[in-house]
Amino acid sequence: MGEISIKINIADRVYPLKINVEEEEVVRRAAKLINDRIKEFQENYAVKDKQDLLSMCVLYYATATIKAEKNASNEDTEVAEKVYHLDSLLNDFFAKQK
Repeated sequence: MGEISIKINIADRVYPLKINVEEEEVVRRAAKLINDRIKEFQENYAVKDKQDLLSMCVLYYATATIKAEKNASNEDTEVAEKVYHLDSLLNDFFAKQK
């Protein structure tokens, strides 16, 4: 499809963006998640400075991303090990059939 212009509000600031039509829902959802997290931090901690709240948000989401990447990598390794083991079992089975 094509590009569209949208305005996203994050931490009471408006950011004009040009994005692909297919990305609009994801971008709007991401902005909502960020604003919800900022609100949560603001309510639970004595932090009023938007810059500090945004920094806390960035740290939260970066940590979550690193954890997700690590889990995905571990799962990939486990799957590869299982496939290798299955391959070995099949090779042994077919070797005995000859």
